[in-house]
Amino acid sequence: MIEIFTDGASSGNPGPGGYGVILRSGKHYKELSEGFRKTTNNRMELLAVIKGLEAIKSLNQEVTIFSDSKYVIDAIEKRWVYGWLQKGFAGKKNKDLWLRYLEISKIHKVKFTWVRGHAGHPENERCDELAVAAAKQKNLLIDSVFEMEAAKLVK
Repeated sequence: MIEIFTDGASSGNPGPGGYGVILRSGKHYKELSEGFRKTTNNRMELLAVIKGLEAIKSLNQEVTIFSDSKYVIDAIEKRWVYGWLQKGFAGKKNKDLWLRYLEISKIHKVKFTWVRGHAGHPENERCDELAVAAAKQKNLLIDSVFEMEAAKLVK
């Protein structure tokens, strides 16, 4: 059993953002984080889940993902994302990340557990620290899909 704890953050929405992930299985423990110069909180919440799943080295693992994002959990647990997929994500944001999630989730047995954010859950608090610190780094990465989509809206 692998546990993945995730959180995303953005200062402004859009603005600089980041994600934090903890992977835990038995004695194994790993933290991941990255920051982006312009993105949204929802993108970072979803990217945290994706990055956690992508970090698993073995196939067909039982994975529990702990997230405080109702956006992510509801879209998956209530199966909204599959309706969005059937409609080509018409009018929906973050198509690139949702497609990436759907692909990586096929190779594991994934279930989700919602945790209340900023409520003292130790791993969620740590992921929040990682995400916020990542968003404040120098030399932030470029969330190119988001920035291209945002540029199209401005034109």
